[in-house]
Amino acid sequence: MSSSVKVRVSKNKAPRRSLARRQIEQINRGLRKEKPLPLVERTNKLPLAEFVNSYVPSEDLEYCKHPAKTATAHENEPELLYTLDIYTADSIPPADFNACFNLIEETSSNAYKESSEGWSPKKKMKEMRLPDMRYLILRRGPRTTPENVDHAVEGTEPPPEQFLGFVSFMVTYEDGKEVVYCYEIHLSPAAQGQGLGTQLMIRLENIGRRIGLEKVMLTVFKSNDKAVGFYHRLGFTKDDYSPQPRMLRNGMVKEPDYMILSRSLRPGQ
Repeated sequence: MSSSVKVRVSKNKAPRRSLARRQIEQINRGLRKEKPLPLVERTNKLPLAEFVNSYVPSEDLEYCKHPAKTATAHENEPELLYTLDIYTADSIPPADFNACFNLIEETSSNAYKESSEGWSPKKKMKEMRLPDMRYLILRRGPRTTPENVDHAVEGTEPPPEQFLGFVSFMVTYEDGKEVVYCYEIHLSPAAQGQGLGTQLMIRLENIGRRIGLEKVMLTVFKSNDKAVGFYHRLGFTKDDYSPQPRMLRNGMVKEPDYMILSRSLRPGQ
């Protein structure tokens, strides 16, 4: 006499593997659909050495100035060689960081004090340490190390007498546009009036253009006539994002003490 035994298979057991398989497929689909980082985020994520290799060719890290031909110039007068080092806010040597801050304080603290913003050394230093901030440091003379990032990597300090000035900048968004923003550009008094500021701005624009950004932007105090004239000569104009005068409750019109200037990095714009 035989009997048949019906074995019940739990309905919960069979789908387990298929459920796991579906989960894996969903993960794989998510990976396949993962979009690359936007340009600004992708650029800021690059290590410094890769950023330099991608956007700052070696010829942009040197500038050779030929002596002016004047009645008093000597025929054998040597050319002047200038070099640039590029750093992040984390990698800039302390001596360079301090030199940059001291130069800002020397050349701009009075303009800050006279503005509605006021001058705060602590606030300025905090801004100078923003994570995506980069620095181009201008020096007199040949490079002291083979690579411009060696100072920070090896912990060595460049000779302080070589420091002439700097430009600090950030790849960021402004008014929804991908831009390179010039936070500061300063030269020591001994380096002014020699076209070195123009050379720094040319290199900054070159970096923004190679990255593929839309424009270069900056903020300038209206009271700084010298700086305003300098930027206008370089082709900067008042940006649409620049603050407008505002009407106070008493009916008076308050003019902003600064303006935002910009220059397109794209042909025909």
